[in-house]
Amino acid sequence: MPAPAYSPLVPLPETIPVRYTEEEAGYVTVRPIVRQTFRIEELLDMILSVTGKDAARVGQILHSGTIAYHFFRYSWAGFDADGAELAAALAHFPDPDPSRAFAADRCTHAVFESGGANPRNLLELGRASASKRRWLRGESFWDRLLEIAAAGNPVYQKYSYERRADLYRFDLNPGNVSEIAEAAKRLAAGKLRSALHVVPDAARILFVCGR
Repeated sequence: MPAPAYSPLVPLPETIPVRYTEEEAGYVTVRPIVRQTFRIEELLDMILSVTGKDAARVGQILHSGTIAYHFFRYSWAGFDADGAELAAALAHFPDPDPSRAFAADRCTHAVFESGGANPRNLLELGRASASKRRWLRGESFWDRLLEIAAAGNPVYQKYSYERRADLYRFDLNPGNVSEIAEAAKRLAAGKLRSALHVVPDAARILFVCGR
């Protein structure tokens, strides 16, 4: 009986030749394949955006040599990374930190989500667009939204490697929905006010707060 195949552990390479092409609905397109050299930190950063900081899953993806990310399929010559070296490399990336208090001044986006087991993204607001003030208004919709949220003590969810930020969940109820809707009517203008029509359908807001 032949001996089982064995892939020796290898040190993490400094750079990795990567090929990628666009995907459509889970299928690789006939568009040209692009080749690029990634630093190992860049490849790990992309993998973490999909897996989170799970060393076993990261190791599996490095072994498989492929990952789908942002409508592209990336592939490389798979390898079995040395566990100690992989752990040391992952240690350079941030960890979730539930002890970090919610700080409105660090928030860059507010994501309104539906309820249920598989919540949908109803609306994503950026600080820049939501901070625009209506004529003769001293407060912006963003200011008021964060004020309402801070009073409700958003709960720490996780660190998002894709967004490079901590996520905080603010659960909505009839009271704060009414406050947000009133702020939209009073402070939001034009396209922003139209976009905020989803507020009554939202169950929560995820606040994206950079470190």
